Amino acid sequence: MKKTIALLLCAALALSVLVSGCGKKEEANDDKTFTVGFDAEFPPYGYKDADSDEYVGFDLDLAEEVCKRNGWTLVKQPIDWDSKDMELGSGSIDCIWNGFTVTGREDKYTWTEPYLDNSQVVIVKKDSGIESLSDLEGRKVMVQADSSALAALEGDQKELAETFGSLEQIADYNSAFMNLESGAVEAVALDYGVAQGYLNSNEDFVMLDEVISTEQYAVGFKLGNEELRDQVQKTLDEMAEDGTIMKIAEKYSDYDIPNMLLIGK
Repeated sequence: MKKTIALLLCAALALSVLVSGCGKKEEANDDKTFTVGFDAEFPPYGYKDADSDEYVGFDLDLAEEVCKRNGWTLVKQPIDWDSKDMELGSGSIDCIWNGFTVTGREDKYTWTEPYLDNSQVVIVKKDSGIESLSDLEGRKVMVQADSSALAALEGDQKELAETFGSLEQIADYNSAFMNLESGAVEAVALDYGVAQGYLNSNEDFVMLDEVISTEQYAVGFKLGNEELRDQVQKTLDEMAEDGTIMKIAEKYSDYDIPNMLLIGK
């Protein structure tokens, strides 16, 4: 009898653990996280605010609203930009959302529809004597590694790049502009919106009127992840229709974001 009672108690305990475990699993599934990979030194799209010490930016604000409407928890994950494919492939991030260029990468990711127009531009010092792209001949030009500017200068604008004295790569734009300020390089090629931010904070820099190339931004998911892409796209469409995207863009008018929008106008 004692043995029978012991067996019944063990069975009841096992059933209790099983039910409890199932309950915890269901609860974990209900608490969905949405992890966005971004370059933390890429204003206005993603960067650390000096006052709050929090990661902020236009793209992160969009992602925050998408998560709010879907009941997801947003995880802002800073990444090394040249490691973004590894991060996405490993599943450590759900998407790349950070002024991410579709142009030239159409078949490498599953994309949302483009939401922002952008150009690749050049910033120089006011007293440099450089007034056009042709004036870059023989000059030291710097770009971020694995950036759209680099892709353009190694692709359609390769002939232009071949006139440079050198085309140097660096990990982040803050370091690039330190090099420009010190005279180690004579020009920095980068995205228009990011360039506006540096112009706002430094009167010694100017932007050339000519652009290197034009492109469009979208949210990039691992190739084949259409289910998550479709849900994000649906939410972005709703945000565009009710005016939320323009409202968020207006927070970044100093970077000319409202005029760059492709949706929500």
